[in-house]
Amino acid sequence: MANVLNHNWFFSVFLLILLLQIQTKVLCFQYKVGDLACWGLPTSANSQLYGKWSKYHNLTLGDSLLFLYPPSQDSVIQVTEESFKNCNIKNPILFMSNGNSLFNITTSKGDFYFTSGVAGHCQKNQKLHVSVGGGGGGGGVDAAAGPSSLNAFAPSYQTAFGNIPVAPSTSSASCHLTSTFQVLTIGSVIGALFSAFM
Repeated sequence: MANVLNHNWFFSVFLLILLLQIQTKVLCFQYKVGDLACWGLPTSANSQLYGKWSKYHNLTLGDSLLFLYPPSQDSVIQVTEESFKNCNIKNPILFMSNGNSLFNITTSKGDFYFTSGVAGHCQKNQKLHVSVGGGGGGGGVDAAAGPSSLNAFAPSYQTAFGNIPVAPSTSSASCHLTSTFQVLTIGSVIGALFSAFM
């Protein structure tokens, strides 16, 4: 009898420790840069596309930026703040050119700067500044105007049936590891099954 009580006590403590370790929620999002416009030269009607895009997205550690573009026509480079301001595409921090480039934000909070690796594209506003762990990037939209003014500049995309205004997207993909409720439910079921067999 004492052996069964010791075994049940050990299992209960183990289960409690396991539940405490797993109860945290892990959320990460993958954002498609430019939403429907993808990564390319902004149109003259929407020249501040990427500055506005960064204002709509609050990035955190674990998130990813997906740059989609024709690999024969464009590329993405990560640059310093100074290179971003001056559109200097020499000596990038990171060079991506496969047309389906994924930048994972895993190392630090702060500001990240991207531009096209094609000469002349940065000067035509194909560049992106994002802030991780902050309130969005500073990629060219007047901050004094406030977030309510951004809706007036929301991009419209041409379709086969005409213009359709598109609200800012949340995420194209998300990953949820678990929630506290799910862990407690699973733990209760395992505990009940274990008790039934003992």
